[in-house]
Amino acid sequence: FLERARAGDLSAYEGLVAAHRDAVFGLALRFTRSEADAAEVTQEVFLRAWRALAELPTEERFGAWVRRVAANQSLSRLRHRKVTSAVEVPPQGPEFNERGSLIDEVPDGARDAEGLSLDAELGRAIEQASDALPEEHRQVFLLKDVDGLSYEEISEITGESVPAIKSRLHRARLAMRAAIDRFYRDGDNI
Repeated sequence: FLERARAGDLSAYEGLVAAHRDAVFGLALRFTRSEADAAEVTQEVFLRAWRALAELPTEERFGAWVRRVAANQSLSRLRHRKVTSAVEVPPQGPEFNERGSLIDEVPDGARDAEGLSLDAELGRAIEQASDALPEEHRQVFLLKDVDGLSYEEISEITGESVPAIKSRLHRARLAMRAAIDRFYRDGDNI
């Protein structure tokens, strides 16, 4: 597909996009935790790829290239989100209905802690633990243990050496294991 796309065949480029779109979107979604942001990152990645067709690596390396760009775009978006959320914190006060009664924002069924499954609680605990990881550890953790990429592919995406990636992944896994142990020991959120 890549050579045909370089020659101007739009349907060949669409084939490249179709082959990698879900992986790029999934990676961006895991990083940003927002479907809207993930869709924007995906669009940016393939727009950048279209503009750089002549410089792109071989078709076999195209997947790693778009994942690297997706990871970097996602991290950039997260950094931007942190900066803007730190600057723009709108004050939130209580809300009242037309009778002057306080609006209860939590549905009655959501208050029933027994109604929540252990799997859902554990999933939230794992997500919180993942979010608490330093950014470079979280990135490696997501790329290796969630996306299933090889150390070499992660090295291409991050620009780090394989030993550095293994070290960060080890630290991330230790932190995740400790968080899960706390969850089961204390029964608390992380």
